[in-house]
Amino acid sequence: MDATPETYGDRWNGPGGHAWVELQPVLDGMFRRLEALLVDAVSAERPGRVLDVGCGTGGVTLAVAGRLGPAGSCVGVDISEPLVTAARERAEREGTPASFIRADAQDHPFEPAVFDAVVSRFGVMFFSDPVRAFANLRRAATDDARLRLVAWRGSEENPFMTTAERAAAPLLPDLPPRSPGGPGQFAFADADRVHRILAESGWSGIGIRPADVECVLPEAALERYFTRLGPLSQVMGELDGPTRRRVVEKVRAAFDTFVQGPDIRFTAACWVIDARASSALAGR
Repeated sequence: MDATPETYGDRWNGPGGHAWVELQPVLDGMFRRLEALLVDAVSAERPGRVLDVGCGTGGVTLAVAGRLGPAGSCVGVDISEPLVTAARERAEREGTPASFIRADAQDHPFEPAVFDAVVSRFGVMFFSDPVRAFANLRRAATDDARLRLVAWRGSEENPFMTTAERAAAPLLPDLPPRSPGGPGQFAFADADRVHRILAESGWSGIGIRPADVECVLPEAALERYFTRLGPLSQVMGELDGPTRRRVVEKVRAAFDTFVQGPDIRFTAACWVIDARASSALAGR
């Protein structure tokens, strides 16, 4: 899930994006309780227009749009063409009036002051310049618009998320390392840094609280999950058959502690981040 700014777009418009489309039902189910942390809070304020940043295949966007009904609207934005295409197809199938933009939210020229709320589930940790990105989102928000984000805390608090790479490391010494402090899954682990980013980019009333949420995925989907997503996915296609089988066997065994009957269960250690668009900095 980690990438340098130079390869991030390529990855999500290539194998990474297609893998998320393939695993969309699994991932939506796995993160359902985290979705509720966004949808319940934002829809309770009955905003007119909502922006979902890093919308992926549109799960949160569609849930918000469905909750708001005809009185509101929700727009999803994502850098990945495969994900946005899948989201649009879902909206059409479900008859949900959500819309989607294929763009980098860091630089996209949103219409100024149109969104009454901005939400994101794991979609904001990949910006190469987070202050610039959140300033851009602030310009797109109305004064006092609500910001609510869910982001990962640190890797040490989320052992499930690094199990595959830790188990595979002895067999794959060239496995791409994560980049501490750079864009990636755990880029928002430091709450003080997150607070500074938001304050510098025009957001106020900032609150950051921990949330530990149980997530569930079918055990039958586990191998597809760890071979198609995350750092391991970047090298699996390059392995010969015997090496691949050894890696899969070793990594699968490492997940045994998370198996409960037919399910995989783990705790997602996250931050729930709230803020308001500061009217004092609306012109930035």
